[in-house]
Amino acid sequence: MVFTQELPPKGGYDAIQWKRNLPSSRFRPSIYLGIMGAVSMFGFYKLSVAMKARREEKREKMWARIHLAPMLQAETDRDTVRRYYATQAREKEIMKDHPEWADGKPVYHDGRLHLPTYVLLENTVNID
Repeated sequence: MVFTQELPPKGGYDAIQWKRNLPSSRFRPSIYLGIMGAVSMFGFYKLSVAMKARREEKREKMWARIHLAPMLQAETDRDTVRRYYATQAREKEIMKDHPEWADGKPVYHDGRLHLPTYVLLENTVNID
């Protein structure tokens, strides 16, 4: 009886598969990085467009205020003069029975015109 040793086949055995060979269900990380970069670039582009539009709107609003300021100041001056003469007439009507009261005499004796810094709104609140 002759014993022969079993030898590997010529060329050797096949490699042993020891890793898991599962199909990938996701993209590679570089693809995710590329997508994130593209979305970020698009967002920054839209942000720059919006900032330019906002800057233009602010400039337009500022120039509108600059051009409207003289007209608004003139309206305020006319209203102040109207209120001043109305106050003078009201004061004259109230003080007509007091002989020591001088018509139009200023409260402050410094020779300057002092306009009121507040507006009196009469008959707006009924206290009953």
